[in-house]
Amino acid sequence: MNTDPLRGRTAFALLAMGGVYTAQGIVGGITLQAIPAALRAAGRPLEQIGLMSLAILPWALKFLWAPALERVRLPAGSTARRSRRIVVPGQLLMAALLLALGATERLPMPWLLGLLTMLALLAASIDVACDGYAVDQLPPARRGWGNALQVGGSYLGMFAGAGLFVLLADARGWGTAAASMAGLVVLCALPFAAAREGPRALPSSHRPSLAAAWRRVAVRQGLLMTVVFQIGSRLAYGMTGPLLVDRGVALSAIGWLNGAGGVATGLAGTALGACVVQRHGPQRALAVTVALQAVSLLAFWLAVVAGAAPDWLMAGALLKNAAAAAGFVALYAYLMGHASPLQAGVDFTLFQCADAATAAAGGLAASLLAARYGYGASFGMAAALALGACILIPRLGRRMHARTAPDDLSNPARDTV
Repeated sequence: MNTDPLRGRTAFALLAMGGVYTAQGIVGGITLQAIPAALRAAGRPLEQIGLMSLAILPWALKFLWAPALERVRLPAGSTARRSRRIVVPGQLLMAALLLALGATERLPMPWLLGLLTMLALLAASIDVACDGYAVDQLPPARRGWGNALQVGGSYLGMFAGAGLFVLLADARGWGTAAASMAGLVVLCALPFAAAREGPRALPSSHRPSLAAAWRRVAVRQGLLMTVVFQIGSRLAYGMTGPLLVDRGVALSAIGWLNGAGGVATGLAGTALGACVVQRHGPQRALAVTVALQAVSLLAFWLAVVAGAAPDWLMAGALLKNAAAAAGFVALYAYLMGHASPLQAGVDFTLFQCADAATAAAGGLAASLLAARYGYGASFGMAAALALGACILIPRLGRRMHARTAPDDLSNPARDTV
């Protein structure tokens, strides 16, 4: 039987990436969904719960150390690639910190916030290397599916972090839940530990830097597009769990919603986003998926202000989860195509930092709006911003396409407009 070595290498690269993104989903699910819901069930105020969104600040700031990591991954004057040296040790350290999380249930909030921040710091650093690895290893025709795996792996991790963690913590305590998550992270590290990276075709003298990235129009426009595209969805994300708790939904039911329901709708949205990208291209897919996000957020806001029954609210939460997943695939497929292969880890990191900063600011703003004006104001603002993005995203896409030089990707310093 004849086999295609390139296809085999691509498939294994996807498997290795999937393990990394699943581990990141575990950490994200614990931080953004499981911990806020558990804290609200314990009677903590919304303002205090909103502080948990600050734990993801390393995702917004990782651009500061991304060039240093990229210089380790792609050393100047050499053909070597060293993604594995960053990814695998980092994931093992994440597992150790998750074990420590089991002892924080009754510790003061600053300790819990500090530990979650350290987890995010590791996950964000690993992501720099993994994203660069993805751009290196995936042919352009496969990047849409690569982004689908990125988002799908994250949702599988969310099943464990946001769902299974809550169920285990409720039944067996935080120690058992945290130890289980640590074991899963170790398992997720195994495919990347076995991954092999071929050398670069030629040694490059390019030194990855933020300055080289910022000189490119594609990067500057991509940062703006990321914020506009994600602001509505991010504003609605963190307050869904507390809303359901306050509307009488049991914590175990929220665990199943975030877990089985979240992963099912997330994977469905991921598949939808990948199909739209493959059929219509990333730029058209952006317009389609941002419209889906706006419709889902508008429907959820109407359910909130109408005092809908908890079952309807849970259905609305699943709908907006699917729309957000489709949007992630379209956005990241589009942005990956605008990252320079000479410093892909830096360029793509900047886009993700913009997304993470939007998530952190959105989570904090949503909690303040909900605490002062009610959940209706918080989700209403999210819907309004998503509707505004429906108008702006197509215009930004056309402008970005018109102002990006054809060979901009192969020379990060070329486009200085």
